[in-house]
Amino acid sequence: MSSQLEPNLAYTINTSNSTLELTALPPPPNPGPNQSLIRIHAAALNARDIMVASSSPYYPLPTANGLVPCSDGAGIIIQTSSPSSSSSSTTSSTFHPGDVVLIHPNTWLRGTDVRDFHLAETFGGGDLPGTLQRYLVVDNEKLVRAPRNLSIEEASALTTATGTAVNALFWGPDGTGSERWRAQPGQTVLTMGTGGVSCAAIQLAAAVGATVIATTSSADKLDLVKKLGAKHAINYRETPDWATEVLRITDGKGVDHVLDVAGSATIEQSLRAARMGGLVSVIGLLTESQHADLIPHIIFGAKTVRGVLGSASLEMKKDMVKLIEEHDIHPVIGKIYEFEQATQAFRDLKDQSSVGKLVIKV
Repeated sequence: MSSQLEPNLAYTINTSNSTLELTALPPPPNPGPNQSLIRIHAAALNARDIMVASSSPYYPLPTANGLVPCSDGAGIIIQTSSPSSSSSSTTSSTFHPGDVVLIHPNTWLRGTDVRDFHLAETFGGGDLPGTLQRYLVVDNEKLVRAPRNLSIEEASALTTATGTAVNALFWGPDGTGSERWRAQPGQTVLTMGTGGVSCAAIQLAAAVGATVIATTSSADKLDLVKKLGAKHAINYRETPDWATEVLRITDGKGVDHVLDVAGSATIEQSLRAARMGGLVSVIGLLTESQHADLIPHIIFGAKTVRGVLGSASLEMKKDMVKLIEEHDIHPVIGKIYEFEQATQAFRDLKDQSSVGKLVIKV
């Protein structure tokens, strides 16, 4: 098989100067039992990739020199193995050469218990190679069928951002995915900004009939969030006390669910904007640490604050694919780069110069 493959090019991280280097890797091995060889065609970037590439002290694992970055990717199966004779798994039989698949990059596979997630075993961080390479051998249990309504570049952008939005909107604090927690008609959801998670959350919540209020920073972005499905949009630069505006829009009641991607600078207003007994999902930490007394809001408002890991389980990803196909949702893509432009893509992500996901063709 290796003689029939293209050169196995990848980008690797030189930790001495935090740069990406185009590297020719050895030919990939043949897949073992219950594994597939994937030709990666697209990889999407996340904030984590910048932290890993720069060896940021905020990322809890040191980056190995020569690491292939990125956790998000989509590709086509070119070879798959049969299950081992001792295995009772039927996973292998569900995938075949030619199938378009998403890479599930972590250990959070079955069930909904986040304790199954192990950061050190997540693709594209520490010493575990990621998706910014042409070929990758992956356990079949870490593959998800790509949505049929998306291009392969669009599909690559789903894994972390849309997966996180599905986790927050549909699986709830207990992680069961029960109807009590799933976004639905009659609910009001508040989102922040136009990052990948927030754009996906607007699309998903609006698609299932929830009313979306979105905060963002400019007139152009106000138009974007409305096109994505937000019924109300607030420019937080012009209205810094946006929680009061949310209360006005909701007749003083507040929203059912806030997706807070900024962290310390917004959490107090997020709690104010949530209704009595409402839910605040804390997804990001984009702002500097600030002092705020949150306890009165939580206790006297009987409000729930949920920390949402920036990821989703395999079960959640399958839920995500169904939602995307059912509602014909397409992720917001800021820019698609050729493989030779990968370094520029990382620079653009760091500069936050684009709205939507940045995708690299591989």
